[in-house]
Amino acid sequence: MQYQLPTLIIIAGPTAIGKTGVAINVARHFNTVILSADSRQCYKELNIGVARPQEEELKAVPHYFIASHHIHDDINAGRYEKYALDLLKDLFALHPIVVVTGGTGLYIKALVEGMDAMPEIPAEIRNNILEGYKTFGISWLQQQLQLKDPEFASAGEMQNPQRMMRALEVAEATGRSVLSFRTVEKEKRRFNILQIALQMPREQLYDRINLRVDAMMLAGLEDEARNLYPYRHKNALQTVGYKELFDYFDGSISKDEAVKLIKQHTRNYAKRQITWFKKQKDIYAINVDENIIAFIEKHLVEK
Repeated sequence: MQYQLPTLIIIAGPTAIGKTGVAINVARHFNTVILSADSRQCYKELNIGVARPQEEELKAVPHYFIASHHIHDDINAGRYEKYALDLLKDLFALHPIVVVTGGTGLYIKALVEGMDAMPEIPAEIRNNILEGYKTFGISWLQQQLQLKDPEFASAGEMQNPQRMMRALEVAEATGRSVLSFRTVEKEKRRFNILQIALQMPREQLYDRINLRVDAMMLAGLEDEARNLYPYRHKNALQTVGYKELFDYFDGSISKDEAVKLIKQHTRNYAKRQITWFKKQKDIYAINVDENIIAFIEKHLVEK
């Protein structure tokens, strides 16, 4: 079967829905490789808590952007875009089709549409803002943004600490709103793109999340978090599954409370992911138990 080439197949969706298994099946069918679009699985030091693919999965299909960086590295959507595009030049020379999978919507958006150049942020500003958030919480971020970037405060995600800290960093470093660095022009890519967002009934997904957190704890997540505790201030560790256990280590909550919060916060994160992907254009929502390979082949033939 001949396809118009090259083609990027994106398998997206919320956490715990089974993206890795689907992506591996698709990649094996098309005899190709997988490029991750997960903002946490790229860190060597993070494994259990980010549900990194297991060794047998990594052996089944070559993966890229998995355990490729350290928690000390400053990785963001803009850097991911450059990393991915540079890599795809080489991958497309070997494979007419490449599979991308992950749940980090902003990374996928950057790869598909392009990312505006953002200013470099001095480490001192970033660390001060992170310490402010750790000390005073999200209400402090809200107050600071209302003062220093009222445009973002009125139009941005004022319940998303990561986005809020990024906006505050830009405001303090440049005196401009982070929104002023964004454009509406999409980059034209030199490859076809097929985007799929996996879906399943919400209660079923939440059950999978709860079971996976229990499995993570049995697999040694607590020990992994203890080893990472000295680096808890790093941006990579501002992550569900680690933050809650850090609070347990600090003595502010019990272990049982930490596990319950991991489940709750993961469900909240999945809900935000579902909302994000529903808002994106040119993305097909497909039930995870459907014949996704048949859907892809039909789409490629039509193209």
